[in-house]
Amino acid sequence: MPTLRSSARLSRGQFQCQLQKRIRPFSSTSTRALSSSSPSSNSNTPPRSSTTPDYATPDPSRPTHFGFETVTEAEKIQRVAGVFTSVAESYDRMNDLMSFGWHRIWKDHFVSSLNPGFSPLTPGPDPRAPQHILDIAGGTGDIAFRMLHTAHVVNANPDVRVTISDINPAMLSVGRQRAQDQLPASQQAAITFVEANAEDLTRTKPLTSPPAPFFDASTATNRIPDASVDLYTVAFGIRNFSNIPAALREAHRVLKPGGIFACLEFSKVDKHPLFNAVYKRWSFGAIPLIGQLVAGDRDSYQYLVESIERFPSQEDFRDMIVDAGFVVGGQGYEDLTGGIAAIHKGMKPRVKAA
Repeated sequence: MPTLRSSARLSRGQFQCQLQKRIRPFSSTSTRALSSSSPSSNSNTPPRSSTTPDYATPDPSRPTHFGFETVTEAEKIQRVAGVFTSVAESYDRMNDLMSFGWHRIWKDHFVSSLNPGFSPLTPGPDPRAPQHILDIAGGTGDIAFRMLHTAHVVNANPDVRVTISDINPAMLSVGRQRAQDQLPASQQAAITFVEANAEDLTRTKPLTSPPAPFFDASTATNRIPDASVDLYTVAFGIRNFSNIPAALREAHRVLKPGGIFACLEFSKVDKHPLFNAVYKRWSFGAIPLIGQLVAGDRDSYQYLVESIERFPSQEDFRDMIVDAGFVVGGQGYEDLTGGIAAIHKGMKPRVKAA
């Protein structure tokens, strides 16, 4: 399998300097194609600012996609919940089989590029300032555990805490058990598990024990405050959201000025036609079969393959990030393994653009 695309590794400070130098123009085509622009008719939808476009306001009745099917946003939330409840126990083992273990290399590279616990822009001589990381769709804890190890052990900064948020209590339950089994007490104390819908982080609740079958927003009362997060991460989860533009605006809301949005997600291999053909054949032929043989669940893994196919291209997703108010550096993304996955980063501006 091809190796990770080589690139110079930037410190967080260098990355932020690059971001300030260049703001990408936004093309609304991809965002409007993802969800229609009809106004929301749901009175329970949280209020949005007058500058928020209609397509970025969650609407349970608005059409979206679930793999290759057309469903409503509300139906997608329920069906995705069913998929991940079904695969929660076998999720990490299946990831190893589906990617030949490469998902671990991608995640290591993703976390290393963010270098949690170390911020060259921190005032004073010591760059190891307290840091709050919000790991969205964090489920089994793969990214959060790596973040804490890098911050606490590599960068010797114990003042870094992580909130793992997921809409699926079953995935969070697996993550909490793994934390108890694998992490030292100091790192366990730095993790909080919350149930939340990434499209509305004004309503969250702690993970219950035992977990309820599904997240119920009507019983959630906690709020992730505005400008309270230093680093927002989401790995292999954003393609499952029913309204990605709404989630991006929530990320912008909760991040502090200068805070970083970072996303690792499956992407497009269109730049390499031969490799793309082999990759598509593997994805649609082998992965659902592996799901059936290993996890006894072909349908869930068929959906996961289709969700990857429906996710926007690197350029279109970058433009959606910019439309949400972030600034990006360079081309706005880094391809991994020929584009099978990609890392996207954006910074919430420190001051509003004139």
